[in-house]
Amino acid sequence: MSDTAAPLKETVGRYGVWSVGLRSEDPSRRGAIAEAAAELEELGYGTAWLGGSSAPGHAAPLLEATSTLAVGTSIQSIWQHDAEASAAGYAELEAAHPGRFVLGIGVSHAKLAEQYRRPYSALVAYLDKLDAAKVPAERRVLAALGPRTLELSRDRAAGAIPYLVTAEHTAQAREILGEGPLLAPELKVVLDEDADRARATARGYLAVYLQLPNYTNNFLRLGFTEDDLRDGGSDRLIDAVYAWGDDNRIRARLEEFQSAGADHLALQLVTGTTDPDDLPREEWRRLASLLD
Repeated sequence: MSDTAAPLKETVGRYGVWSVGLRSEDPSRRGAIAEAAAELEELGYGTAWLGGSSAPGHAAPLLEATSTLAVGTSIQSIWQHDAEASAAGYAELEAAHPGRFVLGIGVSHAKLAEQYRRPYSALVAYLDKLDAAKVPAERRVLAALGPRTLELSRDRAAGAIPYLVTAEHTAQAREILGEGPLLAPELKVVLDEDADRARATARGYLAVYLQLPNYTNNFLRLGFTEDDLRDGGSDRLIDAVYAWGDDNRIRARLEEFQSAGADHLALQLVTGTTDPDDLPREEWRRLASLLD
């Protein structure tokens, strides 16, 4: 790490954008991604989180197009990306853009990785390799949901980037992490004041995640029932994992997560589109106007 690198909480800021569209293998999209990243920086977002199983190489176009924006992987799957290659990619970005790249890693899901075995042990072994390759703990974060992985985020990383969680989970995570580590939950946002329409948009996007046991088991630990997990999620579940509605309602949801202990919110705009390359720039502008 650069000797002058700021603490991670300061680097990432209070708000970031989480987007699959900011990560691409298509060279023809590099310009659009760079342009979007530059605007995110101008709008005041502190971090761009690259959705899907992203890698350090995906961060380069965004870092090159900006001067202060932090860029993080959210997440890099330990099954799809070799630790040594990840360390080399980290070192390259750190040399070119000191203190601005955050390596977010996680175990993904059994349905998405054929080699999925003993995920916690595999994650520990991956961190051991990152240590050996001199990737500093203070520049990496873990996609942690359960207590053991949250403890690992506290002890072997700079903090946690939990995906698809509630304010209650955020409070529990903060208790486990303590005050020092970064806690940066992802939160989905639907900019729609109509309750039925907003929940329908949210439900359509949430349905695929409710097929993944890592998330559903976490919801059950939080007191939701099997009924809450059916048909894209109950209203109770939708309202717990989304911010939707008018400006005041959305601000209140953000404040709820912050009051529960979030240092940073990775905000994902859900618009109803099925295009994974979508860059909802108009919605990012509107959301930025709501942030303090």
